[in-house]
Amino acid sequence: MEIDINFNDTTVKSYKIYIDSDPKISIDSKVAIVTNPKVAGLHLKTLLDSIDAKELYIITLRDGEEYKNEESINYILENLFIHKFDRGSSLIALGGGVIGDMVGFAASIYQRGIDFIQIPTTLLSQVDASVGGKTGINNRFGKNLIGAFHQPKGVYIQTKFLDTLPKREFYAGVAEIIKMAVMFDREFYNWLKNNSLEDKNNLRYAIKRSIELKSDVVSKDEKEKGIRSVLNYGHTFAHVIENETGYKRYLHGEAVAIGMNMANHLAHKLDLLSEDELKDIKELLIRYKLPTDYNIRDIEQFYSSFFLDKIKFIFPFGIGSYKMVDDIDKEILLDTLSIFGNSDR
Repeated sequence: MEIDINFNDTTVKSYKIYIDSDPKISIDSKVAIVTNPKVAGLHLKTLLDSIDAKELYIITLRDGEEYKNEESINYILENLFIHKFDRGSSLIALGGGVIGDMVGFAASIYQRGIDFIQIPTTLLSQVDASVGGKTGINNRFGKNLIGAFHQPKGVYIQTKFLDTLPKREFYAGVAEIIKMAVMFDREFYNWLKNNSLEDKNNLRYAIKRSIELKSDVVSKDEKEKGIRSVLNYGHTFAHVIENETGYKRYLHGEAVAIGMNMANHLAHKLDLLSEDELKDIKELLIRYKLPTDYNIRDIEQFYSSFFLDKIKFIFPFGIGSYKMVDDIDKEILLDTLSIFGNSDR
């Protein structure tokens, strides 16, 4: 199964996303696979069996969102310099969204840009992070505030990698699938309500549909100047939560689930989402054991943190449609945040 991303901007190279097809990767240059110890132990041998490269190196990074930082980028770059990589060389990201974001960013700045390939091993990275060319790292001010748009040369998705994925990480990926459905496709949302993603065939369809929706958005707006901002539904709140908790309490998809629920409460106050729809989305998130609540200790601080991230707020306008809003009365926003001052919602 293949999905093409063809950009409206002809200066950006198109590429293919392969789902459960296993083409050989042949690269007539130096290649470095960047991964972490856990993923390497599970999947590196499988990848090595399908790669033909002129020279092949392995770079291993520490595992965790807290290591998505400048130190890890410098470690990648130093290895590339030591092994004399040039502009014809390539990187391969083998791992989840953290690995993919860092490898893409390293590729974007090494000698002003080299090719890289995404091989995502988590559900979240398969349906979201590996597609679209957003790369970056975190700093103390927030998530992904340092980065670049740098499209991969290709994306290779294998659902068999998900067989070793812990359930918690699997469910975190489901949050991004639900996000896509709520924003763009009511029919897909209703399908998700009536079909379990624990079933392999259903899961494969959900991955395919999510990627189709995201590919359509990215192809129209690579640099997030318009419609691509809609993919940040839930993320404005989620990034503040992740930063406040040091990227340790929640997986990214879990924070997004909470952020979606927060955005939905605000959408309800703005008469964009009915109370029944608000409850319906929350119930679907809870079905996949995703958190929807968060105790905000300092509402003013939480509010001020928004302005280091996305300025626009993204809301569902009913289920299957969206609205971007960048002028929200502060009192309405603070009133919504106050709902999350306790954990009984």
